[in-house]
Amino acid sequence: MRIVYAGAPGFSVPPLKALMAAGFEIAACVTQPDKPVGRKALLTPTPLKAFAESAGIPVFAFPKIREHAEALRALSADVMVTCAYGQILTEEVLSAFPLGVYNIHASLLPRWRGASPIQHAILAGDAETGITVMRTQLGLDTGDMLLRRAVAILPEDTAGTLSERLSVLGGECAVEALSMLQKGEAVPEKQDPSAATLCKKIKKEECAVDFSRPAEQICRLVRAMSPAPLAYAYLNGRLVNFYFAEPCAGEGAPGTIIRADKTGIYIAAAPGAVRVTELQAEGGKRMRAADFVNGRKAAAGDVFAKEKR
Repeated sequence: MRIVYAGAPGFSVPPLKALMAAGFEIAACVTQPDKPVGRKALLTPTPLKAFAESAGIPVFAFPKIREHAEALRALSADVMVTCAYGQILTEEVLSAFPLGVYNIHASLLPRWRGASPIQHAILAGDAETGITVMRTQLGLDTGDMLLRRAVAILPEDTAGTLSERLSVLGGECAVEALSMLQKGEAVPEKQDPSAATLCKKIKKEECAVDFSRPAEQICRLVRAMSPAPLAYAYLNGRLVNFYFAEPCAGEGAPGTIIRADKTGIYIAAAPGAVRVTELQAEGGKRMRAADFVNGRKAAAGDVFAKEKR
């Protein structure tokens, strides 16, 4: 089976490696154009492009894939596989592949259709999520499913750690699904639209921590936004990003630091409290709470606020 593979972030690399290891022929990779990164705004390829070029796979970085249906058709591939690609496909693109286009989606569809399924699964307190390989159609993640595989969401999971596990699982699922398709054994299953939930791209303002909310909700927000775009609050007028937090015992005025030592920064919520163990001051580096405290950036009695004061 000859495949065109489309993706962009690091999440999309392990599934491509799995397909290659399983012996599928990768005709080309499609990704997003290089983007300026860092203070010097250096043009940087996507992780998928960097890997594909190192593996000798032709790469197309289309600004608008919908304008290149004929170029895709000319690759004479049987299928296209997408994984966190980030562009909407048109009917002309979908029809360029005789056996269809299939997406590796990071949720158990029809739950969490859309752009941020991993973050929303953690935010909602879901016990599990997973991978769905589905046939792409014009609707948003509405296509028939080839297979679904679940994975537990652990209490200590961040979006980063969960993404790593789902990316590997995505590769296993892609190989299994395309193997079934190649053998003519695939049995697509329709989604139940009544069970569908949607998730949009997360906006930065949605990451602000409101310590007047319950501790468990705050910790889910912190874990869901780590390592990016990061939950945040303001301390003494400076923005502070949070990488990890967990509920703990404690009480006080919401946002007030109850205790700050080498074990963490304990902040009152409503009800309960949260223990922050990794954080980053504006313009600084990610660090352990112990180092943050030793640097006298936080002390008992200081107050975290949702907005800059």
